[in-house]
Amino acid sequence: MKNPVPSRSIYKKCLLVVLAVTLAACAGPQIPKPQDIVNVPQPLMDNTGEFMSPYTQDGVLALWVDKAINAQLGSKVGQMAGAYAGQKALEQVPFVGGILGAQVGEYAGRKIAIEASGGMEYITETSDMSFKNINDMAVYLYARHSTHEHYQQALEATWEIYPDLKNNYYQALVNAGSKR
Repeated sequence: MKNPVPSRSIYKKCLLVVLAVTLAACAGPQIPKPQDIVNVPQPLMDNTGEFMSPYTQDGVLALWVDKAINAQLGSKVGQMAGAYAGQKALEQVPFVGGILGAQVGEYAGRKIAIEASGGMEYITETSDMSFKNINDMAVYLYARHSTHEHYQQALEATWEIYPDLKNNYYQALVNAGSKR
């Protein structure tokens, strides 16, 4: 029995599918390079905003960030414990139990992270820059500090304190690139 040789049309169709998928991926929303963001939001040069910057005016990490970096483990433990508690409490309704458990865990994780960072009062006292808007903070941090050696750790620590920053981060950067 001979092995049938695929026709050229099959190869062409496969090539077209691969090309279409590649082009679709490239055409999706792109995050601009930090230096390409033209309208970088400016922070408040005090701690009166709702969201405290993890960096100070002189470009170093705020004191609370060191504590927050160490608190990340506590937050993750809180999320897992909350998810488990929700699962056990609502085993008869697994979908709802899982959702509530995750929400309880996120709340507990944030509370643990804030306390391990010294509390909101300490976070505010050791910050000299803040933002009124979480998206402005996301764009500013990326544009001004993403090349800092501890940026990823600072960002993750800040995400623990401000979960909405994590949820909005990518879209805020994509939007910043479209405002040229």
